[in-house]
Amino acid sequence: MTKHQLLSAAQVEWIGISPGNRQQIEPRDEVTVAIGTGVDGDYHAKKKPGGDRQVTLIQAEHFAVIAANTGRDSISPEQFRRNIVVRGVELTSLIGRRFRIGEALLEGTGPCTPCSRMDENLGQGGRLAMIGLGGLTAKVIEPGRIRVGDLVDSHGVAEEFSRGRKPPVESESKQ
Repeated sequence: MTKHQLLSAAQVEWIGISPGNRQQIEPRDEVTVAIGTGVDGDYHAKKKPGGDRQVTLIQAEHFAVIAANTGRDSISPEQFRRNIVVRGVELTSLIGRRFRIGEALLEGTGPCTPCSRMDENLGQGGRLAMIGLGGLTAKVIEPGRIRVGDLVDSHGVAEEFSRGRKPPVESESKQ
């Protein structure tokens, strides 16, 4: 399977939001993401607008490894406290790159480093079990809806821009 085929096959498996500080993550079939704030309805969108951590993603392929590292049979997506679970793409390959999910254009800004909350959710050692497997943070370049089942596409984004469509400049993406 080529890198293009892998990215073409990558898709959203689960979406969730945090409605308030330390509240239980609520699954959604779709969300809307906005420039500067991230996931509409998510507590963190209101808490830290304009940052590089507007949307958080994690790979479904890592769930089994993290579960094994914490002595569990399985782990539900809510326990990771990420907005989007994807399958079929190595998220670290998207750091510094733009990619489209559904209607939205995102840019990978860095690894989503696990915090001490993972020790609460997964038990003692949960944070350590996720080192290197915590996912990706991203900022919104173009707003839009993201739905469960949407494809993750970074190849098509590169093609859009090579055919003359210009990516938004930084000042436009902050308006």
